[in-house]
Amino acid sequence: MSRDPYRIDAHKLIYHPERAARVLAVNGDWERARSVYPIYMEIAPVGACNHRCVFCAVDYIGYQSVRLSYELLAQRVPEMGRLGVKSIMYAGEGEPLLHKDIARIVTMTKDAGIDVAITTNATVLPSGFIEQALARLSWLKVSINAGTAATYAALHQTKAADFDKAIENMIAMVRQKRASNLECTLGAQILLLQENQHEVETLAKLCRDEIGLDYLVVKPYSQHLFSKTQRYKEFDYQQFVSQGESLAHLNTEKFFIVFRGHTMQKLATTQRYHRCHATPFLWGFIMATGTVSGCSAFLLDQRFEYGNINDHTFQEIWEGEGRRRGFEFVMNQLDISECRVNCRMDEINRYLHQIETRLVPHMNFI
Repeated sequence: MSRDPYRIDAHKLIYHPERAARVLAVNGDWERARSVYPIYMEIAPVGACNHRCVFCAVDYIGYQSVRLSYELLAQRVPEMGRLGVKSIMYAGEGEPLLHKDIARIVTMTKDAGIDVAITTNATVLPSGFIEQALARLSWLKVSINAGTAATYAALHQTKAADFDKAIENMIAMVRQKRASNLECTLGAQILLLQENQHEVETLAKLCRDEIGLDYLVVKPYSQHLFSKTQRYKEFDYQQFVSQGESLAHLNTEKFFIVFRGHTMQKLATTQRYHRCHATPFLWGFIMATGTVSGCSAFLLDQRFEYGNINDHTFQEIWEGEGRRRGFEFVMNQLDISECRVNCRMDEINRYLHQIETRLVPHMNFI
C-alpha cells in the first residue's frame, strides 16, 4: 500500500482552519478579501533552465535569462513573512540552483520565519549550497524522470552524463544530511510516462539503496493550458492506477513510494467544484521577472497578474488594484472548465467546495 505521510497526494489546508474560514467568509466582498494573504508562495529565482524536458509545462515562457536579485528578495521576503506567508518553494519556470545566491536566499527566507523548500533537477550545485542551505530547508525534491541515463537524456533533452551528475549530487546531499543530523527531507519525483513506465522500480531502488533518499513520488502528467508540448495530452493513466500496490514492497522504515493514484483517478472524473476558491487567496506565484501572479497555470495571462515586486512592495501588490481586478474576475467570470485539470490547488478547492456547499446530509451529526 502506498504511504504518504506528507500528504503529497492530498492537501494540508485542514491544518490552517483560520485561513480557510477567512476565505469562505469573503463571500464576494473585496474589502474582506483584501487582507487575506497566501499561506504558500512559489518563487522562480531564475527564468533560465539547463534542461529542455519534453513534458515541460512552462516551455511557452521561453527560459529567459532573467533572475531576481538577492537584494530585492531580502526586502520582499521578510515582508511576506510579516504579512502571513508561511512557506515558499523556490522552483518556477527555471532551474533554481542556477542562481548563484540561492544558498543566501534560502538562509534569508528561513531567518524571516518562513519554511523553505526547493524543487530542482540537481544537476548543478552552487558553491556552498549543501553546507549552507540544506540545514535551513524543510525539503528538497529532485525531478529525475527515468531509471536509466538513456531514457533520462531523452526525456530531459540533455546529455546522459547529467543523470550520473544528479545522482552524485543527491548522494552528496544525503551524506551531509546524515553527517550533520539534519531534518531536511530529501526526495525525488518521476512523472509517469509511456517512455519511463518500465523504469519506475529501477529508479525507486536507486533512490532507496544507492542514494539514500527518504521517498520517491510517482505522479501523472497534467496538460498545461498554454504549453507548446501536447505530447502527453491524451495519455491514459487508468491503466496505472493499481501500480502503486505492485511498488509497495519497496517501502521500508526509512524509504517509501508516494504513488499518486488518487490524482490519476481524478483525471477520469468530471465531478468538480464550480469555482476556484484558492485564487487569489491561499497561494501566489512570483516569476523571475518579478511579476506576481495568482495562479501558476495562467502565467503571462494579465487577468492573473497583480503587479511586480521590482516596482512595489508585496503588500501594495496584494492589496492593490491589480489583485482586486483579479479577484473580481475569478469570482464572477472565470470558467474553471478552462482551468488546468489537477492543478496545484485542486484538492484544496474540492475541500473548500465541500464546506461551502454542505453536500453531506445530516452534517450536524458530527
